[in-house]
Amino acid sequence: MAEMGSKGVTAGKIASNVQKKLTRAQEKVLQKLGKADETKDEQFEQCVQNFNKQLTEGTRLQKDLRTYLASVKAMHEASKKLNECLQEVYEPDWPGRDEASKIAENNDLLWMDYHQKLVDQALLTMDTYLGQFPDIKSRIAKRGRKLVDYDSARHHYESLQTAKKKDEAKIAKAEEELIKAQKVFEEMNVDLQEELPSLWNSRVGFYVNTFQSIAGLEENFHKEMSKLNQNLNDVLISLEKQHGSNTFTVKAQPSDNAPAKGNKSPSPPPDGSPAATPEIRVNHEPEPAGAATPGAALPKSPSQPTESPAGSLPSREPSAAEGTFAVAWPSQTAEPGPAQPAEASEAAGAQEPGETTASEAASSSLPAVVVETFSATVNGTVESGSGAGRLDLPPGFMFKVQAQHDYTATDTDELQLKAGDVVLVIPFQNPEEQDEGWLMGVKETDWNQHKELEKCRGVFPENFTERVQ
Repeated sequence: MAEMGSKGVTAGKIASNVQKKLTRAQEKVLQKLGKADETKDEQFEQCVQNFNKQLTEGTRLQKDLRTYLASVKAMHEASKKLNECLQEVYEPDWPGRDEASKIAENNDLLWMDYHQKLVDQALLTMDTYLGQFPDIKSRIAKRGRKLVDYDSARHHYESLQTAKKKDEAKIAKAEEELIKAQKVFEEMNVDLQEELPSLWNSRVGFYVNTFQSIAGLEENFHKEMSKLNQNLNDVLISLEKQHGSNTFTVKAQPSDNAPAKGNKSPSPPPDGSPAATPEIRVNHEPEPAGAATPGAALPKSPSQPTESPAGSLPSREPSAAEGTFAVAWPSQTAEPGPAQPAEASEAAGAQEPGETTASEAASSSLPAVVVETFSATVNGTVESGSGAGRLDLPPGFMFKVQAQHDYTATDTDELQLKAGDVVLVIPFQNPEEQDEGWLMGVKETDWNQHKELEKCRGVFPENFTERVQ
């Protein structure tokens, strides 16, 4: 018996909710047709507009702040890799190795501290600030429904009073319902009339505090980072001074099939493009006694590199002068040409890479990994490394629908739809908020990207869509 009673109460509540929705829908239709007057409050409507604007601005600020934090984290990782590289190339017998290692450690700690303080003093504050908006938004929507109930009760009471045959019992009941509806509406209306202007005014102080915190943290971070960079610079200067007597010449390793050294410049390719082997001089030590006089001709780079296979990197040949290396661009049909005067070659400055066709450049100048990645991208077979598994569905997922027509959202809680969009339908958090003909959902693309219902969900008209699953 108790179970039957419980079911009866539940059924009665459902019937009551259905009746409320029908009454509200009928009242809205009458108001739109001009057959029933609508209670208006321009001051409150302005407060609602300010609320929606404030919510939009806050949501954008939160998104941009998260992007900024992601960039800080990426810079931290890049700085960490750079310092690890320095530790690897810093030989054990060089002075200042321990100091350089300590600087790298402090650099890592400084980045971590900066990121954590941004999260604590900016992002969490931002989340708290935006956390109050969903509840107020729900209350604004509920106030709108209660206003429709109040207008409906008022019109019903007025119609009974103006009827030819008056039923006092019905009039008394209608008056009682009107007073009840008016009381519920006015209680919600008064609370929101006080909260919305206060929330609107609070945005100034919030923006000031947030950006002051970010600016202050960034300023302190760069001050401390500047000190670490100066310390590292001092260590490297000390290393340079203590090893100043040594020569750090840059030489290329000769290849097995390198031609003999000569004093002839390379001849241009048959198509008339410039010579394919520029010469780059790096001199790190003074000229020894007996060096060539300014008027004397200087030795030149090799006359012509041998043809290298497609896809290989350009070969590098040693020059006759100490501390000089040459970078050669291979040419498929290069033959030695007539010698050029040393003075003319030196005056030209001489970095003139040979011309190649687009296919040769793609095959000979790009590393194999780049070519493979490009090919995979073109064919649409780029792999993410994790496989294409089935994505999780949102909590409470009921079914999928596909938009058959474009729908332009008219409020912040509505979804903007394009024909073909797939929407994952979910239940309303509060069933009383659901209007007839409207569904709650999240676009499948937004859910797969963000996995956050608060950001992505919204209502949309059911008749613009068709169920697909």
